Amino acid sequence: MNQSPAQRDLVVVVADKDMEYAAHGLLNRQKALGMRVVSAEVFAHPEHDPGCYLRSHTFLRSMVNKYAKAIVLFDRDGCGAEALTRAELEAEVEGRLESSGWKGRCGVVVLDPELEVWVWSDSPHVAEILGWRRRTPPLPEWLKNEQFWHEGAAKPHAPKEAMQAVLRLTQLPRSASRYKQLAEAVSLDRCRDAAFLKLKRTLQAWFPQ
Repeated sequence: MNQSPAQRDLVVVVADKDMEYAAHGLLNRQKALGMRVVSAEVFAHPEHDPGCYLRSHTFLRSMVNKYAKAIVLFDRDGCGAEALTRAELEAEVEGRLESSGWKGRCGVVVLDPELEVWVWSDSPHVAEILGWRRRTPPLPEWLKNEQFWHEGAAKPHAPKEAMQAVLRLTQLPRSASRYKQLAEAVSLDRCRDAAFLKLKRTLQAWFPQ
């Protein structure tokens, strides 16, 4: 499909405001993602994760000719079809999008279990943005002591609960802008999450530098 002069490069549909802010933060780092600069817009689906899973194709139908590519992001936890694997959910939603005018130019990324899995890395920025700077013990050690992070695991097993517990202790408000701060600050090379790597590969393939 040829891109018309008025057509934007990318539309991103996400499940909620937290994910919207995180997506804006990531798209501010197009060089770090290994992609060229693009014109993009991000929309939060009014029905959140279930809406992204079941009806993102109808949400995006009117935008088929306005954007060259489309990506849908939502959490596996809370989407209403948790019995399916991340890959199964992605394939199902991608199939509906392909049948709705987005064939060959859409992608779906399901965060397993949820957005907060992208928060946790060994970057010092995580502790700083979550208010843990100069506290002892170090944040990963505290999370393991509190049973949020199993020894030997790459991430906390309950990423959202872990983040909420840290913010309660540091007395920082839970805010969507915090996700944007994390997305803009943490090294993208440190995140080895399969869903994030799929997003990165997709953007690089569509918009090479």
